[in-house]
Amino acid sequence: MPKKKRRKEEKHRELRLPAEGEVLGIITQMLGYDHARVYCADGKERICRIPGKYRKRLWFREGDVVLVAPWEFQSDRKGDLIWRYTKDEIKKLKEKGLLKGLEEILEEYY
Repeated sequence: MPKKKRRKEEKHRELRLPAEGEVLGIITQMLGYDHARVYCADGKERICRIPGKYRKRLWFREGDVVLVAPWEFQSDRKGDLIWRYTKDEIKKLKEKGLLKGLEEILEEYY
């Protein structure tokens, strides 16, 4: 049985910026069962889940910069992970000044 071909990340994919109701964050701990603890740029720590469409297609690790969509109820404590940024995209976010509340945690990982 042949191996599955891996898709390489597109080199020049368009930078996804946080829309209204979305927050940037850093994964601080993987909790298992498709959940992660994320420190968000608004100063809140949320437990976020990985939606089914990303479970086997996109792998998340501690220290990844992600885009979080807080839930409508319990928005201070829970949310969904909807995007993972690459290193090049993180540099662009820093240049635009969107990682203001995350500098201390970012220094631990990068």
